[in-house]
Amino acid sequence: MKRVAVVILNWNGKKFLEKFLPTVVKHSSADANIIIADNASTDDSIKFLGEHFPEIQIIQN
Repeated sequence: MKRVAVVILNWNGKKFLEKFLPTVVKHSSADANIIIADNASTDDSIKFLGEHFPEIQIIQN
């Protein structure tokens, strides 16, 4: 079986995560890994992800 990962790069993109991430989650297969690679955001992106999408893996730089 093939493995799938959806990797999203983020830097201060909380407003985009709020708008588009629910759709990404909804339309990704149940066995797909969704990973957010955050580049030292200062706009509470990480807090938002932790509160609303705790199942998503976050890589912080």
